[in-house]
Amino acid sequence: MDQQPGLTATPTSIPDVLILEPRVFQDERGHFLESFNERVFERATGIRRKFVQDNESRSMRNVLRGLHYQTRKPQGKLVHVMAGEIFDVAVDLRKASPTFGRWVGVTLSAQNFRQLWIPEGFAHGFMVTSDYADVLYKMTDYYDPQFEFAIAWNDADVGIAWPATKGLILHARDAAAPLLRDVASPF
Repeated sequence: MDQQPGLTATPTSIPDVLILEPRVFQDERGHFLESFNERVFERATGIRRKFVQDNESRSMRNVLRGLHYQTRKPQGKLVHVMAGEIFDVAVDLRKASPTFGRWVGVTLSAQNFRQLWIPEGFAHGFMVTSDYADVLYKMTDYYDPQFEFAIAWNDADVGIAWPATKGLILHARDAAAPLLRDVASPF
């Protein structure tokens, strides 16, 4: 049996945002996969990035985090779920992009092993759709609260089709985030 790592990269409706599916080896003991291998990532995606920081979060059902972005130190993110399930969203904030203001959403879970590559220039957020979710993000730049901003999760002009809109649990800052049209695009 071939035990070589592998990775399939599939463009979304915003081609720069990719769904990544690592090769998973499963048997009666459980499963094994390489959650990240620089050479395999570059070969599958054509993307060469240095990841400098890993972030991990645990959130309960109906927690919605985001939509966050950094201006001076924009972060590319490789997101995957270690436990549970989320609806993960990226919004294109690149003013010159033909997909500016558009969004893409993907279900990531510990069962489907999918990852989402979100390049620099996007706002990112997710909603937990299971009892809880442990999410790991690999970042291409360091977190800097001085340059972190958010746009409204429920901006009608963006029109994200979240799995639920009632009973959500948001941080006060996210609940009060401005609409996309009220912020100057930094990208």
